[in-house]
Amino acid sequence: MKIENPQPYPNKPLNEFPPLLNKMAVSTGTRPRLDINGEKVRNGLAQLVLTLVKLLHELLERQAIQRMDSGSLTDEEVERLGLTLMRQAEELNRLREVFDLKEEDLNLDLGPLGRLL
Repeated sequence: MKIENPQPYPNKPLNEFPPLLNKMAVSTGTRPRLDINGEKVRNGLAQLVLTLVKLLHELLERQAIQRMDSGSLTDEEVERLGLTLMRQAEELNRLREVFDLKEEDLNLDLGPLGRLL
């Protein structure tokens, strides 16, 4: 038995949903289908991944500062940690440039919670 998906808003014509229609291309059938642009998907995924990597990087930096302030690291460990974080930041910037993203592109708007970073 095949069940057809009913129209989610039967009393509203589709033209009342322009943001949704901007992201969809109507197929020959009655169901709309997403119009996926491979380049946009790749860049969007890169933006998401780099945003998460940047968030982790900033958390590691904060933890490193706390450990330095507490005196639990030797001078050699502080030097090694600083160098590692610096290289990580450089690599993050390099990847951001590869995907043609600006620094502000790696800061997601979480609505009422504010900006991520």
